[in-house]
Amino acid sequence: MRRGPRLRLAAGLLAAAVSTLCQAGNAPAPTPAQPPSAAPAGALPHLAPPAASHAPTPAPAATRTGREIYLRFRDGLAEQDCSDDASERWRSHFAHVPRQLVSRNTDVLPLFGYVVDAVREAHLPTEYALIPFVESGYRPGARSAAGPAGLWQFIAVTARNHKIPIRAGYDGRLSPADSTRAAVRYLKTLHGMFAGDWRLAVMAYNAGEYRVFGALERAGQVAANADPQALPMPALTQAYVRKLHALSCLIKEAETREDWMAALDREVPILQAITVPDGIRDLDGLASRHETDAAQLKRLNPAHTDGRIARIGQPTQVLVPQAAATPPVFLAEAPPEFEPLPPAGGASHAAPTRSAAPSVHTVTRGESIWSIARRYGVSSQELLRRNGLDPRSVLRPGMELHIGEAH
Repeated sequence: MRRGPRLRLAAGLLAAAVSTLCQAGNAPAPTPAQPPSAAPAGALPHLAPPAASHAPTPAPAATRTGREIYLRFRDGLAEQDCSDDASERWRSHFAHVPRQLVSRNTDVLPLFGYVVDAVREAHLPTEYALIPFVESGYRPGARSAAGPAGLWQFIAVTARNHKIPIRAGYDGRLSPADSTRAAVRYLKTLHGMFAGDWRLAVMAYNAGEYRVFGALERAGQVAANADPQALPMPALTQAYVRKLHALSCLIKEAETREDWMAALDREVPILQAITVPDGIRDLDGLASRHETDAAQLKRLNPAHTDGRIARIGQPTQVLVPQAAATPPVFLAEAPPEFEPLPPAGGASHAAPTRSAAPSVHTVTRGESIWSIARRYGVSSQELLRRNGLDPRSVLRPGMELHIGEAH
């Protein structure tokens, strides 16, 4: 193909640019007498490698405000429009929910934050985080006379189908960790089945996916552009969508009330699911080990009847505040330290050269006195002595230890 003048000009400019870059890459570094600004025109500036950072990794936040949870929920809604008044009946029915959400006498706000996090991490609309309000009033131990149980009110057969463990002495539907994991996984499947339409997905959550597929077929619709209100579905299932929309609007509109926002703006624990360590027999023992409130652990984990940890032939998870997710490090639990023996004949060898240690070390999560002492080339016993500690002491993130001699 014949080249035109413009193409020849572009090729020439490109060749010149490549030549300039190559020359710059091979140019010697400027001498101290020649500042970088004196480099030849077109040469790339000499970039010094970034200085190594020895700053301790900050521990994850243990609390957050209710306002942060609310904003995370609001920003994840698929349907932001609240001008439709078709759900006025359900607005009245759920009018108590904004008050329930900010109440200091329940665990609803931290539990709601836990579910919002799970939904957002699955890249799902936060309307799904409202389902436990409809199903159980956000009570982990809720039971229905008809058989459903837990935050999400699974029936036993559905729970087993979604790998929620149900054993003698343990009902995983009453575990917010087990049931939320299963519910979010199921909702993600439904969300994909119905082309990302949260309304069809919650209809399927309420009535079953095959019933929704059948309704779409009878109405001559496809999920990608369906009109859920026009589907031949039971009134209870149609109402499910309106309930969730009414709830989302009630919570969003509460933002306009200063008293509600003020009540929401308080610190609450971030909740995390952890595996119960071997040797822990009950929630009281776990609370003592992790230095947290045993009464709250029992409220959050009603699957463990009377606080006894059920052994179900697989790792058992419980919900705990983030601050208690990692137990404190007791100094006595550090690995045994082996001091090097002096060489025969009393001869001494020079210690290896070490970089200057900082005078103070800030403890981060998971560190032990043994690991810190080893890092700075001192013995554990010496580090304890310099800081007035003994092996029964507890290391906590944020503590400052003197590495050099205490003053």
